[in-house]
Amino acid sequence: MAGAMGDRLRELIAEYDVPGAALAYLHQGEVHESAAGVLNRSTGTEVTPDSLFQIGSVTKVWTATQLMLLAEQGVLTLDTPVAELLPDFKVADPEVTAKVTVRHLLTHTSGIDGDLFLDTGRGDDCVERYVAACADLAQNHPLGASQSYCNSGFIIAGRLVEHLTGKVWDQALREQIIEPLGLTHTWTLPEDVLRFGAAVGHVDGEVAPAWGLMRSCGPAGLITARPADVVAFARAHLEGGLLKDPRAMWEPQVAIPNPHTLGSHWGIGWILDEWDGHRVVSHGGNTIGQSSMLWMLPDTGTIACAVANGGHTAAFFHHLATELFRETDGVAVPPVLGPPAQPVQVDGSRFAGVYERVGARFTISEGDGGLKLLMESTGALSELDEPVAFDLTPVDEVTYVGRRPGDPQWLSAVFYELADGSPYVHLGVRATPKIA
Repeated sequence: MAGAMGDRLRELIAEYDVPGAALAYLHQGEVHESAAGVLNRSTGTEVTPDSLFQIGSVTKVWTATQLMLLAEQGVLTLDTPVAELLPDFKVADPEVTAKVTVRHLLTHTSGIDGDLFLDTGRGDDCVERYVAACADLAQNHPLGASQSYCNSGFIIAGRLVEHLTGKVWDQALREQIIEPLGLTHTWTLPEDVLRFGAAVGHVDGEVAPAWGLMRSCGPAGLITARPADVVAFARAHLEGGLLKDPRAMWEPQVAIPNPHTLGSHWGIGWILDEWDGHRVVSHGGNTIGQSSMLWMLPDTGTIACAVANGGHTAAFFHHLATELFRETDGVAVPPVLGPPAQPVQVDGSRFAGVYERVGARFTISEGDGGLKLLMESTGALSELDEPVAFDLTPVDEVTYVGRRPGDPQWLSAVFYELADGSPYVHLGVRATPKIA
């Protein structure tokens, strides 16, 4: 099985134009590892199972675990207001400043506009300085009114770890998780990563213009690791070794308005879904040309982590998971939502307009063939993501799908309203309000 997956990995990276990838999975108590391709197309250095890749937002589960460890020690509760723990904390809305809780941060329900990528330097005070800059951060939606992916919230969560432990986030992570689990190939700072064989990202087939994100984003997405270390971290959640009650993090906290992207609900840090009658606990991550996925099936005990450094990674990961979990557990991974077999006639004119949040602007217009979506990145990372336009195909009255040009993977968008009637679109696990 392990050898066959190695051969299949080489075939799949060719199919999806992925420069290099690695896979580790735990099945029936044994860890299997495979690697294929290159770390860097400019150098041709081969990927090995011990190669380090940026796991991006899978880091958020680690940060959530840090706070849960502190909760088990009685230092906080999930419903403790952030301002009680971090007296200098402030966002633009005074009510949110006073009432937002740890649970809101870890379930992406704070409504704080979540994609502020701000370089506050390389010093040990970078997370503290980032959180100070959140004083001007507006609300994407009212507190607790919806779910919207929030990088900013997890950086604030990382600052809570710093304040409560008296250590910088990176060091607290080492002492709370990395060292207790004996993880030798898990790091956060590039000067440490350089001691190992590390992947570089690729954008449009070329080496990315930057290796990683700014250090201030650490608690939201700066862990770099080999897949086997990530599997060991997840195994501690499944079998014990960190938390007294890791399953508390798997309890559904909020339904995701668009359940067709990564899962149906968010837990504490984890994304929750169901495949073929089996609970799935997962998280994914993307940085500058690098991507990762971590899946765990509690009732079979199978855990898998896959990493890649460019190409059509979403389609690659889905194809890989489909084959892997069919072979290991006989579990059918649901297909990605695409256009219906029979066209659906929907009047989507009410959805036309401009939707905007920090970091992104979506312009939805009516054309002869239906709705068209123009996606534009704004802010600090906009130069890495060119504007793209594509058609939207209705699946039902509020759900549409579309594909970026040249991308085999369908994206889904769900139009919905908050309790107060405010119109939103949920796309890319983020809620974006209609502004015009």
